[in-house]
Amino acid sequence: MRENRRGGAVGTARARRLVRVLPGLMIGIGVLVDLVTPAEVTAVPLFAAAPLLAAPFFSLASTVRTGAAAILVVLAIRLYDGRLTEVVPLSDLLTLVTVSGLALVTNAVVRRSNEQLASARVIAETAMRAVLPAPDDRIGGLLVAARYEAAQADEFVGGDLFAIADTPHGVRLVVGDVRGKGLDAVGAVAVVIGAFREAAEQELSLEGVAQRLERALAREGTRRGGLDSMEGFVTVVLAEIPAGSDTLRIVNRGHPEPILLHADGALDVLAPSVPALPIGMGLDASPDRSDEWAMPAGATLLAFTDGLSEARNAAGAFYDPADRLRGRIFPGPEELLSALTDDVRLHTGGRSTDDMALLAVGRPARGQSERRTTVKIVGRGDG
Repeated sequence: MRENRRGGAVGTARARRLVRVLPGLMIGIGVLVDLVTPAEVTAVPLFAAAPLLAAPFFSLASTVRTGAAAILVVLAIRLYDGRLTEVVPLSDLLTLVTVSGLALVTNAVVRRSNEQLASARVIAETAMRAVLPAPDDRIGGLLVAARYEAAQADEFVGGDLFAIADTPHGVRLVVGDVRGKGLDAVGAVAVVIGAFREAAEQELSLEGVAQRLERALAREGTRRGGLDSMEGFVTVVLAEIPAGSDTLRIVNRGHPEPILLHADGALDVLAPSVPALPIGMGLDASPDRSDEWAMPAGATLLAFTDGLSEARNAAGAFYDPADRLRGRIFPGPEELLSALTDDVRLHTGGRSTDDMALLAVGRPARGQSERRTTVKIVGRGDG
């Protein structure tokens, strides 16, 4: 993994150096062409390319210097060969001045666009952090770690979600995936998480929480004038870990199956006994049904979105978290997620096309130390 990152960094550095030298290279080639070719052959296109290449990548001052350098070089050549007062050389100089002026306009437009994009990225990241706040490192006696990783570098707006709360009924959590991306997806994420936080406190059963999410999404669809069922659905997995019990309850609505990792390296894939459709589709008339498993001390529940389970390598093979994690032992949830995100990046070569949200909740064994949680919202390719 380190080699992949190092290779990518080296490639980026080389590209930047090439961009830096291209304008000067164009001017140098232009001088060479002008000196070795007949008088009727013009090298102005090469000189004109210099400020145009500088415009989208350099600062305004550097673009001005590049354009001025190209003009001064052409002016010096024409003074040297005594053709400055001829019509064609004057026309070439006028063309070069005009192109340099256009390069300055291009530079201004690009800089403004970059500023707007940077502002949009800050807003998007702030929105995601507001919607998906960092959970406490220890909730209801359980150790917690969470990650949200965007598929593209500098892209933070997605539809993956997670939330966890200590309630009168035990620790309850949700991990889900809204169909779609962008601000509409963030709006749907906010609806689901808001409904979950309220329902998790009030509903006696996990099935009741699922139904509250269903009704909240239906209300949102009505408010928007009717969401297309194929665009408004959300896959979710809901879990409940009652206080003072080793019981784990799960309701799965069309979401990738969570994994329960045991202290000895064994694991269980928590498949639902009765498969159910995602919430928000309005097509499933059957009542929700929770499944129960034992979650002993030292076990860790891992819930994730399909950005993990559907990550592909160069050969098109899906990433199988159960296969990759079986037999491995981690000190805690944070170490589990760190190893998992590194491993999936290695599997995909950094080419994942979907966001992924990860939430790990561990029941500490006797003597296990507390560990600080870090919630990372990063783009692919970030260090």
